[in-house]
Amino acid sequence: MRIGTLQLAPALGETEKNIQLANDLIKDIQPRQFNLLVLPELAFTGYNFPDLSAITPFLEPTTSGTTTQWAVATAKRLQCHIIAGYPEVHTDDTTGETNNYNSTVTVSPQGEILNNYRKSFLYYTDETWATEGFRSTATKAPFFSGPLGELGKVGQGICMDINPYRFEVPWSDYEFANSMLQSGVPLVVLSMAWLTRLEPSELAIEPDRPDMETVAYWIERFRPFLENDSDREIIVVFANRCGVEGNKLGSVEVGNGNMVEEGERVCYAGSSCVMSFGQGQVRMFEKFGHEVALLGKGEEGVLVIDTDQPARFVLQQKMV
Repeated sequence: MRIGTLQLAPALGETEKNIQLANDLIKDIQPRQFNLLVLPELAFTGYNFPDLSAITPFLEPTTSGTTTQWAVATAKRLQCHIIAGYPEVHTDDTTGETNNYNSTVTVSPQGEILNNYRKSFLYYTDETWATEGFRSTATKAPFFSGPLGELGKVGQGICMDINPYRFEVPWSDYEFANSMLQSGVPLVVLSMAWLTRLEPSELAIEPDRPDMETVAYWIERFRPFLENDSDREIIVVFANRCGVEGNKLGSVEVGNGNMVEEGERVCYAGSSCVMSFGQGQVRMFEKFGHEVALLGKGEEGVLVIDTDQPARFVLQQKMV
């Protein structure tokens, strides 16, 4: 399977500008160049909205808003599956009650909506405007694993999902990783807006180099994959964003003339990649030039890997 991750630095509230940026980054991609393209969490709206009133103008109706429309058109053009994050507002057909979710939409190469996953474990920024996604499911169980068209059985999560629930559950419970192991999925896909401890000035230094502290943290959150005795391979896609959001000045004017309130300054880790877990090892794939397929902490672009090719670079292995 050929998998692409689109890493970009969306500007808060600049939806049209961010869509144009995404289109520019993928303009040279040819139809059928890959089977799956994954975008970050809240890909076109930006992430760091400080409260409900700030994000409300950018909420999109369930699988029918701006992000979904772009995903459908782009999936058809590129003849691939697309997963993209967006801020969802869902309206109950019977009661008219609305709920907001931090969601991803999955679209087939034919433009069919295959899934609408809602983030289960909310980060504190999400809690100001969104509802925990698993509360809207029949089973009340977090996360998603199931068939997604030609992709086969896939597990899905969004960013904070891989952390302990509200940072209150024991670290060693590894809720997300263990759920994926139990479901037996061969592919796990994560859309992310993962933060880094680096300052803006540090991100600007060698932006094409990854934030390896973040990469190591991701690996640790999948320790059950590393310790699993099964010989089967599990592919995990980390599709993160990059850039900086927020200030201490209050509101800023966006392209449509509206004012958007920004939160405190945050920096994103970038470093999008695809990992292979199996036989007690974590391996990375190779990209053009025989380099490790790992985007930089401040690098915008598309990373493409082919899971039919061996993952040659060993990052970590289980101690015997």
